[in-house]
Amino acid sequence: MAIMGFMGYRRRTGFLAGLTVAQISEFSIIFVAMGITLGHVGLNVLGLTTLIGLITITLSTYLIIYSEPLYRRLQSALAIFERRYPMREMAMEQEHQGKNTPEIAVFGLGRYGGRLFRQLHAAGLDVLGVDFDPEVTLALEREGLQVRFGDCEDINFLETLPLENTAWVVITLPQPESYQILLSGLKHRGYSGRVAALARTEDQVGTLKASATDKILYPFNDAADFAAEELAELLGRQRVSG
Repeated sequence: MAIMGFMGYRRRTGFLAGLTVAQISEFSIIFVAMGITLGHVGLNVLGLTTLIGLITITLSTYLIIYSEPLYRRLQSALAIFERRYPMREMAMEQEHQGKNTPEIAVFGLGRYGGRLFRQLHAAGLDVLGVDFDPEVTLALEREGLQVRFGDCEDINFLETLPLENTAWVVITLPQPESYQILLSGLKHRGYSGRVAALARTEDQVGTLKASATDKILYPFNDAADFAAEELAELLGRQRVSG
C-alpha cells in the first residue's frame, strides 16, 4: 500500500492491489524445501511456512471478495499512504482531457458493460467507456474505442471526464454500493443528463426504482422479452406464409 502511494497511485488503487498479494504463494514452500535440501534451514520451517501459506491464501480469498466494503470502512485511515498529488493516475486523466463530449458514457466494462459499449459504438453513437481494470481499457483502446481508466468512486477522477453534454450515463458496476457512490459523485460534479443502471437481482431492481434512475437494465427480463418478441414475429411470418 505504501509503495503504491510512493509510486503515485491513489489510496484505493494501492489498497486493492495490496489485497491481491497479501498471501504468500506456494512457491515459498518450494524455496524452503530447497533450503532444507541444502541444509540452510531446518525441517520445522517447512511446516510453519505451509501453515502460514494456507492461512493467508484462505484469508486473501475473502479479502478480495469483500475488498470494496473493506475499503469504504478504512478509506479515511488509508489517507496517510496517499500522496497529495498521485501523479501517475493524474497524468493518465490529464492525457484524455479536452476530448469531445460523448453522447453516452458506460461505467463498468465487464461482460455485460463491455458488450453494451461495443454495440453502442457499432450503432454509430459517440460512446465513452470507463473501467478500473487497466487491461480491459488498454485492450479496448487498441480497438480504437474511446475509453478511460480510472476509479469511478473518486470525485477527482469524475471531474476529469467530459460529461458536460452527455445525454446518458449507463452504470454496470458489479457492486450495488458503487452505484450510489457514483451517482452522488456525478451529482456533485454537476451532471444533469439521464442515468441507466444494471440490476442483477430483484432486490436491486427495487432499490433502483427508489433512486434517481431513469432506466433499469435487467438482463434476465430484457432477454426473455426480446426472445418472446422475436419468436412471436417468426410465428407470425409462418402463419402468413402457411
